[in-house]
Amino acid sequence: ELDVFTHTWSLGVEEQFYFVFPIMAWFTGFSRRIAKGSRHLTWTTAGLSLASLIAFIYIYKTNQPVAYFSMPTRLWELCAGCLAFLSLDYSNKFSRAIGKIPPLITIGLLLLCMLVSTQFAVQATIAIVTLTSILLKSFRKGDIAYNLFTQPRIAYLGRISYSLYLWHWGVLCLSRWTIGIYWWSFPFQMALILFLSITSYRYVETPLRRMDWADARWKSIGYGITASAITATFLFILSKIPGQPLYIGRKPSMIAMGVSSLVDTYSLKDSSWKGDTCILNDNDQVGKRITTSDCTLGSVSSANHRIVVIGNSFSVAFVQAFDDLVISDNYSVTITSSWGASPVQEIPNKSPWNKANDYYWRSVVPSLIKPLKSGDWVFLINDMASFSPKQINSESSEDLKKLDIGLRALSDKLSPKGIRLAVLHGNPFAREANCEPVIAAKQWFSPFGGPCIMPSRSESLRRRENLNKVLISLENEGKIRIIDLFDVFCPEDKCSYNAKNGQILYRDEFSHPSVEGVRLSSAIIRKILTSSGR
Repeated sequence: ELDVFTHTWSLGVEEQFYFVFPIMAWFTGFSRRIAKGSRHLTWTTAGLSLASLIAFIYIYKTNQPVAYFSMPTRLWELCAGCLAFLSLDYSNKFSRAIGKIPPLITIGLLLLCMLVSTQFAVQATIAIVTLTSILLKSFRKGDIAYNLFTQPRIAYLGRISYSLYLWHWGVLCLSRWTIGIYWWSFPFQMALILFLSITSYRYVETPLRRMDWADARWKSIGYGITASAITATFLFILSKIPGQPLYIGRKPSMIAMGVSSLVDTYSLKDSSWKGDTCILNDNDQVGKRITTSDCTLGSVSSANHRIVVIGNSFSVAFVQAFDDLVISDNYSVTITSSWGASPVQEIPNKSPWNKANDYYWRSVVPSLIKPLKSGDWVFLINDMASFSPKQINSESSEDLKKLDIGLRALSDKLSPKGIRLAVLHGNPFAREANCEPVIAAKQWFSPFGGPCIMPSRSESLRRRENLNKVLISLENEGKIRIIDLFDVFCPEDKCSYNAKNGQILYRDEFSHPSVEGVRLSSAIIRKILTSSGR
């Protein structure tokens, strides 16, 4: 939503198609004056369309981006338009029967298809393309639908539709970056889209399309290739200039950005946390040996107390949160993670890392906990957002019950040895903003706060009420200690990516806390983990 050029994937698919279809027409001997050539092209197009559609359906199940963005899997839709055109010259009983379907019925079905849930996106897409082809074939002069669609103003919208597509996304995208999109701004943004589209169509696209560039076609083609080569070279050179000169905003100065930074090694007080060695990030890593020596900050042998941090990818985001505990309090902190891990063993794991999760809880976690002694801690750090959905559902309620059971079971296992259990409470729902740090930085051109919008403080606290009740109940019973960092990550009424001091609180669009964010949290974490009571 924040990429000005996102929509150009469609233009790329179309341009590739325009290379393929003329070759098909040439090989099949297509000519509007020769019926046989039209029939050959029709059957060839129909065959390719069917093959492309089958590929689209099959690939969509296993690789949605490829199915969505590639020309071979979208060929069938463009071929449908070609078949509709070819049916005007070459028809049979089937196409004549389609032509008799009342257009208003087809339009009604089209509108219904646009209301279908996204989980039926493939079926809806097939239906919409098919119905649109039928609609084009079924128009008859004098019909209500024909009269409506041939109104001059509506026909003009059709003629500038390419221009509308070209400009609409840029206006909406830049609006998100700057003033935002609101009920009061939308009419002005729509007016700007129309103005740019009409201007572009009238003064740029139409004159260039109709211009005689040269006295020979090969020269015109040469001009086009030369212009493309010069433009590509300019953009390539521009991309190699340090500092990205086209970006005129403030880049955040951060210690680490992106998911990949979660596995960066970290050294402290003659000890080192060795990143990827301490993480299960694939089901193929079942059986991987994770050792205390590779994954601990501080000295295990001389530590006053030990802390074992376990959880999903969020646990390793907190590696830099324990500096004072290690340096000033002489603690040792062992940090491990299994990507996508369930916060307790009792919650079934349905993620792509389900086997790694089972191995983590069955083998890795027990081996880390076994050497702990009285006064030591196990600290569970996970993304708890799934327990606080926008709307409470049966699955989230059931998972909350299992979380309660799992935390009780783990606490009961640890308490006989005097080992204490700490649990990180739910943070704000930053993932719903889907923003990278560079987008979240405060900019002069976004006076209303920028495009990274997440639920407010009151809404977030309301959503996590049920989770809060479970954790508070467990803490009151002495089963766990809650570590709640909500005030750090949402210091004001409006939750954002920014701390009070202006630092960015998240390192990626998946809401993993930044190094700056966890260091702002370290005092709260330290206060609880150095306390003597349960």
